Amino acid sequence: MARDDLIIFGLSLSSSWGNGHATTYRALLRGLHAEGRRVLFLERRQPWYQAHQDLPDPDFCTLEFYDDIAEVTARHAGRLTRAGAVIVGSYTPEGQRLIDVLHQMPLQRLCFYDIDTPVTLDMLARAEEQHLARRQVPIFDSYLSFSGGRVLDRLRQDWGARDPVALYCAVDETAYRPMDVPRRWDLGYLGTYSPDRQPGLEALLIEPARRLPDMRFVVAGSLFPDEIAWPDNVERIEHLPPADHAAFYNAQRFTLNITREAMRALGWSPSVRLFEAAACGTPIISDRWPGLTELLPETKAVTLADTTEDVVAALRSTDDAARQDMAARARAIILADHTGRARARDLIRALNRHPLTAGA
Repeated sequence: MARDDLIIFGLSLSSSWGNGHATTYRALLRGLHAEGRRVLFLERRQPWYQAHQDLPDPDFCTLEFYDDIAEVTARHAGRLTRAGAVIVGSYTPEGQRLIDVLHQMPLQRLCFYDIDTPVTLDMLARAEEQHLARRQVPIFDSYLSFSGGRVLDRLRQDWGARDPVALYCAVDETAYRPMDVPRRWDLGYLGTYSPDRQPGLEALLIEPARRLPDMRFVVAGSLFPDEIAWPDNVERIEHLPPADHAAFYNAQRFTLNITREAMRALGWSPSVRLFEAAACGTPIISDRWPGLTELLPETKAVTLADTTEDVVAALRSTDDAARQDMAARARAIILADHTGRARARDLIRALNRHPLTAGA
């Protein structure tokens, strides 16, 4: 990629409340900054995120807010057409309209970054074109996908994506690392409430908590319904700012990874929480999905749990040496290939596969 300017329209960079996009963008953009790339991130002003900002002024990119698509594209018309690439992220407000406007501009490259690929494909299959229309999939120079594996084949064969590329989440290894903090919980979970994740949380954390009343559990994340019956030994944290994530993971004997239904069905969709926990050296218990054991080998770097009994057995184990060895292997794998800087290099390689428009 000859030019070093990138422009990204995304759901949110300034606020991690109620979304996992912010931490994904933060790791990637820090990596791009370390690689010498200038990034302008354009975020639609929304009351919920504006009221819950935990990174209003990042030092690794330029963050600007906008209220109207016509106004922001007119204001930045020159920069948009000169940028090495313009990227629209999934769930960007009025995403369909924004993509149509950008597609009419003489951009060097127009790309889509889908941080929710299996969910997007499930919606498109049901004709629910919430943030992306089916007709728009083939227009992108690159379709950057949170998911890899067979998902890329489906994007190409079923939906007409011209260049589907896996761009997994990543972790900022300077922020997520082992820490010397007191052990507070035997098992914890960090994630925003989602109805399709709730059965997994019930089976793999809430029911184990009921069966192991002498152990301590924690669930951190927003939007959980009031009617959930939490056992007395499950602590609830409504929102945990990213600055506190590393200490949270380090205070757990195990952490739990639960995957959304569509992502579990298609596979190859590792969450940013998986990378964060591994980078902290916290042993991971995860639900099972295709591609996970290629990333983290079972019993060597991750414990897979299909049932409540699997979790109870792991928590009752007293083999601390095996638990720490598993965590160390997971950390080594993530630090080798899944840091923000590694992911930034993946993005740069993907963009370099497409030459700039002649005369740019």
